[in-house]
Amino acid sequence: MIKQGLNDNKSLISFEERAITLFKKQYSENAVYRDFVNALGIDAGNVTTLENIPFLPVSFFKTHHVVTGNEQPKLIFESSATTGEVTSKHYVIDENVYINSLLAGFEQFYGPPSQYAILALLPSYLERKNASLVHMAKVLMQYSGHPDNGFYLDEWGKLAATIQKLESQQQPAILLGVTFALLDFADKHPMHLKCTIVMETGGMKGRKEEMTRTEVHDLLKKQWGLKAIHSEYGMTELLSQAYAKAEGIFYPSDTMKVLIRDMNDPLEIKQLGSGLINIIDLANINSCAFIATDDIGNIMPDGGFEVLGRADHSALRGCSLMTA
Repeated sequence: MIKQGLNDNKSLISFEERAITLFKKQYSENAVYRDFVNALGIDAGNVTTLENIPFLPVSFFKTHHVVTGNEQPKLIFESSATTGEVTSKHYVIDENVYINSLLAGFEQFYGPPSQYAILALLPSYLERKNASLVHMAKVLMQYSGHPDNGFYLDEWGKLAATIQKLESQQQPAILLGVTFALLDFADKHPMHLKCTIVMETGGMKGRKEEMTRTEVHDLLKKQWGLKAIHSEYGMTELLSQAYAKAEGIFYPSDTMKVLIRDMNDPLEIKQLGSGLINIIDLANINSCAFIATDDIGNIMPDGGFEVLGRADHSALRGCSLMTA
């Protein structure tokens, strides 16, 4: 489990109680977050509900050293950037917290990684250091243990042969891919997939003419004979993930909750409706668990959420999701 009191005894301790406990800890031990809360004029002692919690703008991960406590990081996740752009850095103190959160979330939606061969088509991420998405794939491959696990840059023929081999063996597989690479691969290698889950992670960033998520998914489904394309929602600044098994409707893992803030009043927080996405990530125990993203979204009554685009003022992030 992630940590005593934060992820244990989930049936006895509500998400809200764990979040408030973590808020108090991070207000006390995270100088950047404490200064932000104080600058808002918020009395930390009056924070008693999820809607009361102040959410740190995600841009702070570009401009500040966002850490809770005094330990040195064992791992640094870093976002992509265009020339001259400042990258976000997420300082991970305990890699086991990340691994536990990733595996628990994955198993919640897909079962143990050992059931799958993991194939990663992540060219733009493999070409740089410290990409959290590459680390995610490495961990899943490690716990999968399948001999055909692997990363691919542009070896599409080799990838197609591996997929066809796994299909012939009726071996379940997950093809985790950045969007532009999946589109290129699908164009060159149409096939009929029965045992392979295709999971796109977003990421066009000038590589192709922008397409909506629906357009991308329809094309991939047509090329590969699939009923649905899966998606993963994560970012450099998070240790937890959300997954969509169809239609771009994401559901967060148990350590993650999505809320909405008003477009014009960032302190007006609600648990349903449309606006800008705020995220509580209980796995972010050593950085900041309360993040105001630049993604526009819509939360549904069953807890699922859509990502509708990005705020106009926000610089595009390498793993940003496409406008729906």
